[in-house]
Amino acid sequence: MKKILIYLLMLIVILSLFKSETIVIPKNSIRFRVIANSNKEKDQYIKKQVVKKLQPEISTINFTPKNIELTRASIKDKIPLISDNVKRTLKELNQKETFKINYGMNYFPEKIYKGVKYEEGEYESLVIELGDGLGDNFWCVLFPPLCLLEGEEQQNTDIEYTSFIKEIINKYF
Repeated sequence: MKKILIYLLMLIVILSLFKSETIVIPKNSIRFRVIANSNKEKDQYIKKQVVKKLQPEISTINFTPKNIELTRASIKDKIPLISDNVKRTLKELNQKETFKINYGMNYFPEKIYKGVKYEEGEYESLVIELGDGLGDNFWCVLFPPLCLLEGEEQQNTDIEYTSFIKEIINKYF
């Protein structure tokens, strides 16, 4: 009986190690997303270049932590500059593909990123869709300002997360 109880406890620990946690982004947040035309290498490269070239405009948005209305107004003011920047970037890359910019309520699918589950739903956001918008996307949170380049959907093998309990279980089982 004691052995069964130990195995049951170990099973619970193992299952809890693999369970995704849910992090809630504040309700009054504003997201940012750049969706690639497709998952072809060329389209993903174009998306990355667009994100890279947009960083100066994004960094000049007036992020007022206590006043989301000022941040919204600043984002709306920057849309023409953002549009010009996307056009210029596509031209520099000799791309004739179209793009759409939408600031408002946009659908975000459920996402699990680095073991964290982000709920699907309609969120206030600035979305740039390149071409057909069927590829992986860059995403981050503009307000509160949490935009990091890590928002890129990719596998990063440089970092390995380990758990002491998991290592012990793997060693003996």
